[in-house]
Amino acid sequence: MKKHIKKAGHFITLWVDFFYPPFRKYMSLQFFRYAVTGGLNLVFDWLLYFLIYNFVLQKNMLYLGFVTISSHIATFIIKLPIVLLSGFLLQKYVTFTYSDIRGRIQLFRYFVIFMVNILLNYAGLKLFVEVLHIYPTPSFMLVSVITVIFSYFSQKKYTFKEKK
Repeated sequence: MKKHIKKAGHFITLWVDFFYPPFRKYMSLQFFRYAVTGGLNLVFDWLLYFLIYNFVLQKNMLYLGFVTISSHIATFIIKLPIVLLSGFLLQKYVTFTYSDIRGRIQLFRYFVIFMVNILLNYAGLKLFVEVLHIYPTPSFMLVSVITVIFSYFSQKKYTFKEKK
């Protein structure tokens, strides 16, 4: 299985690198890979959310016997581990391939950064929308820029750093 994942990662890397030359002046290859794989994972996240919400849950509440979860939150919960894993695999096998830290440690660290990003998104939206009274959409865009930059450096320096 790991061999197939590495092979897929290599194929994706070749595909991403093909589109890099026009961006060479503006960003490093690693940051370009990060942006492309992150963007692909975001589109996958949106598609997965749409499919689960509309076709799996069919916009219905999720009844678990002891608790009922609204369809939009249940969809978020269901897709979260899938998107977490796909994002991790893209970062590990396409963007940050140089790291020699064990995979399970990388996955744990990736999860920590992922959770910090959820908190940053929540706190940033609360701050910009409710305290500073900025419209929600530009607030979300601003928070997204902040979290993307935070994520890139966190993943590079913490999750996938090189052992010395």
